[in-house]
Amino acid sequence: MIAKTFSATLLGIDAYPIEVEVDVSMGLQSFTIVGLPDGTIRESRDRITAAIQNLEIPIPVRKIVVNLAPANIKKIGSHFDLPIAICLLGALGLFPIEKLTQFMIVGELSLDGKVRPLQGVLPVAITAKEKNISKLIVPQGNEVEASIIQEVQTYPVSHLREVLSFFQEILTIHPVVTSEPQELSQQTDVLDFVDVKGQQMVKRAMEVVAAGNHNILLVGPPGSGKTMLSRRLPSILPPATFDESLEITKIQSIAGILPEEISLQTVRPFRDPHHTISSAGLVGGGSHPQPGEISLAHHGVLFLDELPEFPRKILELLRQPLEDHKVIISRASMSLEFPAMFLLVGAMNPCPCGYLGSYQQECQCTSMQIQRYRSKISGPLLDRFDLQVSVPAVKHADLSKEGQEESSSTIRERILKAREVQRERFSDSQTQNNSQMTSTELKKYAQKKLDKEAEKIFQFGMVQMNLSARAHDRILKVARTIADLNGGDTIQAPHIAEALQYRNLDRSLS
Repeated sequence: MIAKTFSATLLGIDAYPIEVEVDVSMGLQSFTIVGLPDGTIRESRDRITAAIQNLEIPIPVRKIVVNLAPANIKKIGSHFDLPIAICLLGALGLFPIEKLTQFMIVGELSLDGKVRPLQGVLPVAITAKEKNISKLIVPQGNEVEASIIQEVQTYPVSHLREVLSFFQEILTIHPVVTSEPQELSQQTDVLDFVDVKGQQMVKRAMEVVAAGNHNILLVGPPGSGKTMLSRRLPSILPPATFDESLEITKIQSIAGILPEEISLQTVRPFRDPHHTISSAGLVGGGSHPQPGEISLAHHGVLFLDELPEFPRKILELLRQPLEDHKVIISRASMSLEFPAMFLLVGAMNPCPCGYLGSYQQECQCTSMQIQRYRSKISGPLLDRFDLQVSVPAVKHADLSKEGQEESSSTIRERILKAREVQRERFSDSQTQNNSQMTSTELKKYAQKKLDKEAEKIFQFGMVQMNLSARAHDRILKVARTIADLNGGDTIQAPHIAEALQYRNLDRSLS
């Protein structure tokens, strides 16, 4: 007898539907799994056998063949335990097998039959919806995550015995009843710009960054507030849309960092990896490729503190994802694509000792040491920072000042207005914000919007600072954002002048 049901395999951040077939026939006793399974799936034979025997159900002396179709897709993961086990029980005649094809089933079994929670259940639920499979059996603990997809009925289970009794119609398992996903979103207290004393110019730069989704490099001495400012950037970013939240949740589910109580992650991620991170940890990879930090920061912020301390070969891996907003991990057997649309924030000292240009302490570095320190960041990578801003040490008078600083909510109101202008501007294209403008859009919405005085200042700045063609485009994009914040359609001289002054390292090295 052959029993069939559906499951899914996780490749990248997506799940692919897999048909699980189990045939029990006369022959020498054997248990074979075919269909390009990995080592974890091949080991499932022992887990399944032990789990069934611990239900006090004898497995007869038969030839058991499990097929995972289609055979040309590599199958990865322990979540095939439950579908294989329940199909085997059906093929042994313990319940009618007709209903099995209405379900997609995932779950890892322990030796006593308990069903363990999994990573990556949300992509499985999305795949069930796309394949018009309306019923999904998941481990208890994954039901909140899976219930985001309301078109699919989610049945949480904790033991193999429950699933068997369910198909024998002895036990009733009710599908999860949920509210709208937006009502199940995560609520967290975020850091606020109201806590930052002084640094008005840097706060203005952060406002421009959030309004146009531009990358920024902060250069300043130790204790000037680079990290403090960076950690507060998510508090002024626009709220994530439902589609963005779904992508964020998928990636966190795959990586196994989604809290059990969260159904939909609506808070934009903030990732700050240490400079000892490996290339696979940053961009993704491994024998079974997993998302790296740049994908975990998708639709959020990737903060690289002490930027020159990162190995140069690691930093160079960022160049292509910053342009393409994705990373492709290629292996001999597969090629997987991970999304990587993140806002990059870098922070560094102006020199090895950190006190170049500081009033607090005299710099002890030679010009050769400073040049060697800064050369750890290549010119092409430096070009990809739209803003390069000096963060001076905060004076004691500013720290003790009683004046009320602007809160994140006040700054965010201006940013939302600027984003609304961009949304209307790019309503007929795939572009979402000023930083993503194509060459055609840049010419139409920025270059042709320069007034005569702004054009003169721009040309003078390009020559004096000896800027590259990429820097030329990024200055125009930043100037477009500044004009949007000021509520103007034309880019005027003050807008282009402000954009030019945000190329701090270009000025210092020219």
